Amino acid sequence: PAGMVLSVLVILLLSVLYEAVKMGKAVLLRRALLALPHSLSQEALTEPQAEEQSSPAQGSPSWMAFPTFFPRWFWFHVGQTLFHVLQVVLGYMVMLAVMSYNAWIFLGAIAGSSLGYFM
Repeated sequence: PAGMVLSVLVILLLSVLYEAVKMGKAVLLRRALLALPHSLSQEALTEPQAEEQSSPAQGSPSWMAFPTFFPRWFWFHVGQTLFHVLQVVLGYMVMLAVMSYNAWIFLGAIAGSSLGYFM
């Protein structure tokens, strides 16, 4: 009995975490869209913003002027990718647990999904 209760609680927490990751991914998408430049031309996406540009006249050697930055939208995209991978892994874990055809595990997944969406 204690093992089953623990299993149901773990599945419940995994379902809550799945919903939290799904919500975090949506928030990150909104931030990424706000970070995109107004012009979606290739030059606007690859050029740094005016405050990020450094010229060799500032004392940095030309070999240091190699673009080692990534635009803000790129980091948001990397974050979205990581959130997506985490969401897929959690979804498959919950699905495998539900496929055990145990009613308590199924109810734990439903309750966790409902609670995660509510929060």
